[in-house]
Parts: sequence; structure tokens; C-alpha cells
Amino acid sequence: MNKTQFFLGIILASLIGGVIALAGASYLTQQNSANNFTDKQDTSLVNWLSDEKFNVPDGINFVASAAAVTPAVVHVKSSVTISQNQRGSDPFEEFFGFRNPDRDMQPREGMSSGSGVIISEDGYIVTNNHVIDNASKIEISLEDNSRYTARVIGTDPTTDLALLKIEANGLRFVKFGDSDKMKVGEWVLAVGNPFDLTSTVTAGIISAKARNIGILRNLENNLQIESFLQTDAVVNPGNSGGALVNLAGELIGINTAIASRTGTFNGYAFAVPSSLVKKVMDDLLEYGAVQRGLLGVQIRDVSPELEETLSEKLFTSRGVYVVEVNEGSGGKEAGLEAGDVIIGIDGVETNNVAKLQEMVARKRPGDKVEIKYLRKGKEAKATATLKNISGDTNIVKVIPPKIVSFNGVTFEDIKPAMKERLGIEGGAGITAVEDENWKKSGAKPGFIITSVIGSNGRNKINNSEQLVDILKDNIGEEIVILGLYPNGQEYYFEIKVE
Repeated sequence: MNKTQFFLGIILASLIGGVIALAGASYLTQQNSANNFTDKQDTSLVNWLSDEKFNVPDGINFVASAAAVTPAVVHVKSSVTISQNQRGSDPFEEFFGFRNPDRDMQPREGMSSGSGVIISEDGYIVTNNHVIDNASKIEISLEDNSRYTARVIGTDPTTDLALLKIEANGLRFVKFGDSDKMKVGEWVLAVGNPFDLTSTVTAGIISAKARNIGILRNLENNLQIESFLQTDAVVNPGNSGGALVNLAGELIGINTAIASRTGTFNGYAFAVPSSLVKKVMDDLLEYGAVQRGLLGVQIRDVSPELEETLSEKLFTSRGVYVVEVNEGSGGKEAGLEAGDVIIGIDGVETNNVAKLQEMVARKRPGDKVEIKYLRKGKEAKATATLKNISGDTNIVKVIPPKIVSFNGVTFEDIKPAMKERLGIEGGAGITAVEDENWKKSGAKPGFIITSVIGSNGRNKINNSEQLVDILKDNIGEEIVILGLYPNGQEYYFEIKVE
């Protein structure tokens, strides 16, 4: 490439960035109340980079894609309460099970850091669940250094994904690409904030697909999904939740993990494919919870070792062996039997468990899937209706927690999953503290209020509205507020209700 070609290439890259920015203005004023990200991302913005007829000159492909994506990749900082060693005797512990903050060190706040990707102009962000798990406060920093406090719309530990929301409009976002079309050997970019180095871009190729690395084991009901895109783009701590994009600047994965013996990059990184990310995000947006359709079979990868263990011929070197079929399941009703080998779902080859789980995880209860399988070497097909974990086809919609405010402090009802995890029947979580008296007393976002001791004795808190009613009944009084943090550490503080 001579100097003239090089400078022409730089000019072309600049023009591409300018066109993307100008075209973005056409959708900034649009109302966007859709309940899925296909409609939310359906704007008048034309992505020239994704046109098959458009060829970017060699050497600047990465420049155009990075320019399109970087403004929409954010820095996610999560505040997490860390337990302190407690000491000494306390009469409050004897009567109420809580320790006096004057005798013990107050809970310390730790900070975790990761990345996120804006996926709509009105502030929806996808990240990893492990980036914001147990966070009492989530701060989002954009590339231009503007900052927002995010609220959690929903999480899915089975795919390690979470959907956040910030109150903003007119944001640059990354459109979903098709991870199914990505081929091993294709170039990709990883964009994130490794080691708090904001807006870092690295390049690599897709080195494998449908990879299971066993990082989501031991989840409840064993419903974890690991069907990662594997890449050699450099990814390090802090990249979690960041974007993996193709050269058209389209999101084809969320960076989640690295294969490492040292904790830093050793050559391979793994991303949740966008086909699964989009389904999970749509579910969390529309229903508040992921709707999982289940086939109802226990499965293993086909391998020579499995044939040797079973002492039978499986008539194929790749596929998914059915160990058992659950009674009343969609698989049972479709006629699947133990010993069958599933080799395809909806026309897509399922060479391993990871791919089969990914294909089924894209569906919801009530959806039908076409199964291709081998039975004693003979190919057959069946259609199965997927069911939820309860064994029916119902869609369950989670009602968002109620949020109320009182004198500069914002409270919300505790989500069922949090109540179950902490073993509490109810409570009101603090989401924001603006009042100085509450701040000085020790009130912090993330703290869950379970009881209030006031002029009428001890009152157990069931929800945020009840808490505010009790606070109003105690105006002018000194009260004791008892509760715990998301990590289970119990705590209390005293406050005069103004």
C-alpha cells in the first residue's frame, strides 16, 4: 500500500465514522417503547459496513468497526458490601440478633469493575451477571465520561447475563449481529475496559464455536447454558460484559471468561453468542425473567469413551446421547427414548451438548422444535413442544418491584429471588440515599430493612409501602432500623425521623 492509498484509506475511515454519526441523529428523537430489541434497534440507521457490496480497504477494517462500536461500550462499576470481623458482646445481639455499629466496624464497601454494551438508544445495557451480582449500587461511565446510576431490569445466572437500564436517551448503541453466521477464522474485535483501561479494542479471530468450559456448574436445577464463541482476541479482567463484534460493528457476543492459569490472558477468551444474548435480553425486557423451554432429557456427548462405557455401537462419532427421558416432558411426548442420539434441532446440527442446549435455550415454553435423531443407527424425526421447569407451557411474567421515596431516601420491594437466597420473608431495600441525616446514620444503597423499632414497638417490614407508613407514624421520633446486606451481613442503625 503506497502513501496515497494509505491516506485515502484514512479519509475513507473518517467519512465512514462521520456517516455513522450523522445517520445516528435520525433516530435520536424517535419514541421507543418496544418490548423486544429487534424493534428497539429497528431504526433508519443504515450500516454500510454490513453491506456485502461494500469493501473496506485492507488495513483499516478495524478502524471503521472500532469507531462504530466504542461509544456504545460502557464501564460498569459495582459497589459490593464486604463483611467485617465482628467482636464483643452487644445487648442488641442478645435481644434482636443485630450488632451495635458503635462496637463493631461498619460494613466495608468493595468495588468490582467490568464492561457493558448499550443495546438501545434509551439506555438498556447488557453485561455479565457476575459483574453486578450482589451489587448495592451500579455506576455506568460512558466513553465521554458522563456517568449514570443503573438499575437492574433482570438477571439470568444460567447464561451469566444481566440487563441494566440508565435514564438517558439518544445514546449510541450496538446492533445485534447473527452469531450463527460467524465462521471459524473470521476476524472479530473485543471492546471493553480491562484493568480499568477505558475503551480498549483488541482484535482476533473466531477460533471455535459451541465451546463448553464448565464455569457455570452447580447452578440450581442444573440449567446452565455454555455454548461459547472462542476467540484469541486479547481479553482480561474488566472485559467481562464487553462487546465481541464483527467487522461490520455488529454485536456477535458478550465477552464472559478467559482460559487462564494466571488470571490474565493466556490465549483464549469466551463469549456468549449474540443469538442467545438477544433472546435472554428480550425475555428480561418483556417478562422480567428468562422463559426457558425444556426438552426434558438427560444428555451426554457422544464419544468413543461413551461407546466403551455403554458397550454398544452408537453409529455416529458426533451427537448428543439421550441418557434418560423425563416423564411428562416434551421429549417424552415426542417419542424420544433413552439410547437415542440427537443430531439436529430445527435443521441445525447438534454435534455436542453445548450446541443442543443453546438451540433449545433460544426457545420459550410452548414453542415447538423439530428433532433429528438416530435410533440404533436409523435416522428419524420428531416434533416436541417445550415445557417450563414446572412441566407446563405457561409464560411467567415477573412484576417489577414497587419503588417509593421518603424524605430523600428511595426504597423498593425485595425481589423473590433475593428473599429466597437470604431466607427472609419480606423487606424494603434502599436504592438511593440523598438525605444527609440518613447518610450519617449509616444508611447505604443495597441495605435491606427487615424491621423497625419505634414508639409502637418492633414492626416487621414486608414491603416498601409499609415501611414508609411506619416512618410517617414515627416523625419526630428516634427509631432503630434493622436489616442486612445482600451478602447476608446483619446490621442496624439509629435515625431521627424528620
